[in-house]
Amino acid sequence: MDIIIIGAGPAGIQAAIHAARAKASVTIAGKMIDSAMHGTHVENYFGIGKADGTDMLRIGMQQAKAFGAKHIDEDITEMECSGDLFTVTTENETKITSGSIIIASGVARKRLNVRGEKEYFGKGVSYCASCDCNFYKGKRVAIIGDGSEAAASAELMTRYASYVFWITKDTRTSETMINKAKNAGVEIIDENVVEIMGKDKKVTRIMFSDSSMVNVDGVFIELGARSSSDLAMDVNVIPNTDGTIPVNDKCETSVKGVYACGDVTGKPFQIAKAVGQGAIAGINASEYTKGGRK
Repeated sequence: MDIIIIGAGPAGIQAAIHAARAKASVTIAGKMIDSAMHGTHVENYFGIGKADGTDMLRIGMQQAKAFGAKHIDEDITEMECSGDLFTVTTENETKITSGSIIIASGVARKRLNVRGEKEYFGKGVSYCASCDCNFYKGKRVAIIGDGSEAAASAELMTRYASYVFWITKDTRTSETMINKAKNAGVEIIDENVVEIMGKDKKVTRIMFSDSSMVNVDGVFIELGARSSSDLAMDVNVIPNTDGTIPVNDKCETSVKGVYACGDVTGKPFQIAKAVGQGAIAGINASEYTKGGRK
């Protein structure tokens, strides 16, 4: 495989179109439903009066596939590099090796939007289990989310916390990830969280829609796929303090063979910018892989 693209939004799909047209072998990994463009109405994109964002993603993916790109409708949970090759692992534990990676999965941390979330942010509420796991050794924690990020975080926290709850109402990840969490000792609760509660400026419990509660010391809100900044660090790319990934005018990161485009590179968060950077990343990644990765 020449190029693996992480993210099935406008940046990732456009990168795939350009790279596949250049005869590179390309795989896109990611779920279109997780793109910020999914379900939106578009009216400020060149040449288009009004359009449905979901339709644009679907048509774009069809274009990419027509040029030879493949699409895996799964999140990437891990990345690693060995020499000048990169290997990614999907949520079903499929491993794919390539000569180049394009990170196009966005950076936005989705909020739960419940009472107490803002009040206790940094005081027991976190949006990154892999970042804050060490603070919860021997503690009781809850992971809230339905996707692969929540499943991976729940399994991870069993190595640190004394007890781990995974709160998921509509699980959207593979049986493999669910079973890994269960086998690690995670208790899965099928409920909606309506409030995060605390005392003395620390989280102490969460309340569900049926008014029942569980006592916890920490709450990790993980509502999507593993973040771009987390994945970038797997291959030694250091993100900015705000989670964005610095790139040059070729969409190259500080690591040879790793490119980034779209929202993950920072503002403005616009489709036009995402598509433009996607084209640049796709062209340069294909040239890199075909040029002997020098």
